Amino acid sequence: MTAVDVAQLRASIDALWESSILEQLQAFIRIPNESAAFDRSWREHGHMERAVQLIAGWCRAQPIAGASTRVQRLEDRSPLILVEIAGELPGTVLLYGHLDKQPAFTGWLAGLGPWTPVLRDGRLYGRGGADDGYAAFSSLAAIAALKQQGIALPRCVLLVEASEESGSVDLPAHLSALGERLGSPSLVVCLDAECGNYEQLWCTTSLRGNLTGRLRVRTLSEAVHSGLASGIAPGVFGIIDQLLARLEDLESGTMRLPELQAEVPADRRAQIAAAARVLGAQVVGKIPLLRGVRALSEDPQQLLINSSWRATLAVTGADGLPPTASAGNVMLPEVALKLSLRLPPTCDAQRAVRAVRAALTRDPPHGAEVHFEADAASPGWNAPPFAPWLEQALQEASQQIFAREAVHVGSGGTIPFMGMLGQRFPQTQFLVTGVLGPQSNAHGPNEFLHVDYARRLTACVALVLAAHAARGL
Repeated sequence: MTAVDVAQLRASIDALWESSILEQLQAFIRIPNESAAFDRSWREHGHMERAVQLIAGWCRAQPIAGASTRVQRLEDRSPLILVEIAGELPGTVLLYGHLDKQPAFTGWLAGLGPWTPVLRDGRLYGRGGADDGYAAFSSLAAIAALKQQGIALPRCVLLVEASEESGSVDLPAHLSALGERLGSPSLVVCLDAECGNYEQLWCTTSLRGNLTGRLRVRTLSEAVHSGLASGIAPGVFGIIDQLLARLEDLESGTMRLPELQAEVPADRRAQIAAAARVLGAQVVGKIPLLRGVRALSEDPQQLLINSSWRATLAVTGADGLPPTASAGNVMLPEVALKLSLRLPPTCDAQRAVRAVRAALTRDPPHGAEVHFEADAASPGWNAPPFAPWLEQALQEASQQIFAREAVHVGSGGTIPFMGMLGQRFPQTQFLVTGVLGPQSNAHGPNEFLHVDYARRLTACVALVLAAHAARGL
């Protein structure tokens, strides 16, 4: 097995980022290809197709021997990009990313915007660059750099979907259509996760599930003067407060339903403790809390447990509320809230849906009309233990590229594909990592890609691929 020249590897990767990838990512950011859950007319608008063509076109243009790129299209589904690179060794490696984006959101700083790429102080601002348009470029850059050194690899398959931000609703159909074409990968590389800082390699060992839905409460047949009705009719927000209190202890944030609980395994607790020692105050520091606002705990370890293995509730949208500037003295007849519950990695998502629906709709306070409609329920994922070769490869890669140890910890987000793959390939090894570090703010305003970290992460991925190949797995 040919040894990897790390200096040459990094030079090759950096050169491709400078000559091509940065420019392509800026073009990608300009495309407002919101995921189907946020743009119901995505076909007619054509933005998703533009993004697919941009990334697929770049993949086709890369001079990697044995590579082929195709776009799989299914009726009434978003497209999927599949890049296959023939291997010199037996086996398959599967690499994953997505190209659909979250909505624009508000609050972008002056000079920044979701569809306006801005490179400032080593950060590429704009929606979708870090989450996770860079993944396809980074994956092929890692493979190309190894091929340039004559490193033999197994067959590599890059899969880039276009519905991840909608819960990967189209992915099962695509996987079914692919049949056995994916093979049985011995290693999966996913670049859609977080990093605790920009100073070392971070590996995600678990992901929370996600349950979203619409809670609608109605108490009046029409709006009515608040001076006339208040004190007689129940207000919708009073009803909502009581209903949400059935799910969550409003003071501590602890979820009440046993169906939303899961035990934190001992190995994950040990990883969390190690990550807390590395991060310390950065666990809170990455969150843009207002001055004077306190976190839910002063213990970094407890906060990491909360954000990776505890169920949580967030209200992410509302219907039925007039703008404050035009709101009169009127009791509202109806309000609907978008609820987003993060579920522990090992929680049964469908069981959670049934429990949440029952808790919210049984015996409504004051006989109010209450409905809960679940939109999606994505299961979480708990990775299998790292094989000794992968643990060693991760540590060596982090030391060679960052001169610091790799850190393993769970993530609070959801990547539905990992749950799907975990069920389909229970013996597969996973490297789940990413560039979503402090202040990168995916899904919110001022999202950015830390360019130097993305380059270094690309090199780490390449070294892990080389280590995998050296094992003949």
